[in-house]
Amino acid sequence: MTSRMHTTPEPFASAEWHTRLGLVVPSWNTVMEYEFQRLLPSGTSLHASRIAHTCDSEPALLHMLGELEPAAALLAHARVDAICFGCTASGFVQPDVRLDARTADAVSRSLGVPVITTSDSVCSALEHLGARRIAVASPYEPWLNEHLRRYLEGRGFTLTSIAGFGTQEHAKCSPQETLALALGVVRPDTEAIFLSCANLRTLEIIEPLERATGLPVVTSTQASFWRLLSRLGRPAPGGPGRLLESMRRESA
Repeated sequence: MTSRMHTTPEPFASAEWHTRLGLVVPSWNTVMEYEFQRLLPSGTSLHASRIAHTCDSEPALLHMLGELEPAAALLAHARVDAICFGCTASGFVQPDVRLDARTADAVSRSLGVPVITTSDSVCSALEHLGARRIAVASPYEPWLNEHLRRYLEGRGFTLTSIAGFGTQEHAKCSPQETLALALGVVRPDTEAIFLSCANLRTLEIIEPLERATGLPVVTSTQASFWRLLSRLGRPAPGGPGRLLESMRRESA
């Protein structure tokens, strides 16, 4: 009779857990959490809250910014170290181009936790890279791209071109389709490319697009992640593109 040998399972390796990042997203967003998880450094966890949102309309997007504080307050219960409001359009559709940043500052003071917005993070990332003449690719319908143009111009940037897929099914746009759209918006005087929308898959194409054009690429998710770590003074763990590479060099 053959005896069975019992072995003791190997324990999980011990790891330091030092940072909790909070993320507030529209309820229909399926991409931003996934891309953040791919970027997280060791010892960092992600905790998400949602705001009801199932279609892009101007009233719905305007309303969402006002729902930031209660959604962020739930994350504050978990004692996260910083919170990102991960909806680009709700930031840039506001009539005042600084309202998203001011709202984040007010929520931060109320909750005692640093709070940032994606739209403001994108502007900070472009400024960090020294880019003012921007080509934009997005999944948006034309009316929403016009709001984005107004916002970026109001923040001091010049759009060399802008194009969108004209859809509200943002998460269904493939990286390959987005790469082709982005290549089509580049002009001779473009200094950087911005891929707008935190519900648009972009991580796979940042480096191919930078190699193909020689230009830095900023995306909604990547810029938000960079800004969160910057606010906390954390070094970048690695990731695609010049923006995160610049963070690695600065922290070396």
